[in-house]
Amino acid sequence: MAEQNESNSLQPHESNEVDITAIAYEKVDQLGAKSFWAQLQGFWVTFSAMFKKPNTVQYPEVKEQTAERFHGRHQLNRHPDGLEKCIGCELCAWACPADAIYVEGADNTPDHQMSPGERYGKVYQINYLRCVFCGLCIEACPTRALTMTNEYELADSTRGKLIFEKDDLLGPLRAGMIPPPHPMYPGMTDTNYYNGDVKEAHPSQETK
Repeated sequence: MAEQNESNSLQPHESNEVDITAIAYEKVDQLGAKSFWAQLQGFWVTFSAMFKKPNTVQYPEVKEQTAERFHGRHQLNRHPDGLEKCIGCELCAWACPADAIYVEGADNTPDHQMSPGERYGKVYQINYLRCVFCGLCIEACPTRALTMTNEYELADSTRGKLIFEKDDLLGPLRAGMIPPPHPMYPGMTDTNYYNGDVKEAHPSQETK
């Protein structure tokens, strides 16, 4: 039995290596360098940029307008009557590739109605030390509660100040809005809110 094991160990192992000499190669024609005129055209792009006026402003006294669809600081939006659009679904947090968003949802109650429907965002944090401003959270939001503004001046003196809380992100109360919590518009459901049927607050929504 020992002799049989010894004989098996002396047998050569099967190899998966490929013999490169057995592979057929095809000749590839090299195009070579482009013509002198074609090279000049490429150099002209660089040469013409040397004489353009530099885009320099005296920042921060002078600030240029941001481009369209600029990705700046986030904002949590409200419905026209003041209720919050965020429903605490956490889809923005799941979509964030940098794990910069933390959301904690809670249930609405008749005495504490913060958003249309059943739930609202009780805790909402964005860590701007991690955020890469990709905008994937905006695309994931089903209620357009989260958008991005043109604000780009986010530098601060401490790291803790760059973790924005819900109060830092909520949009301002505009004309016709009532600060929540308050009941939904009479006769309206959360579907009416999402369809844009609510245009302003109703007097009955004021909490006394």
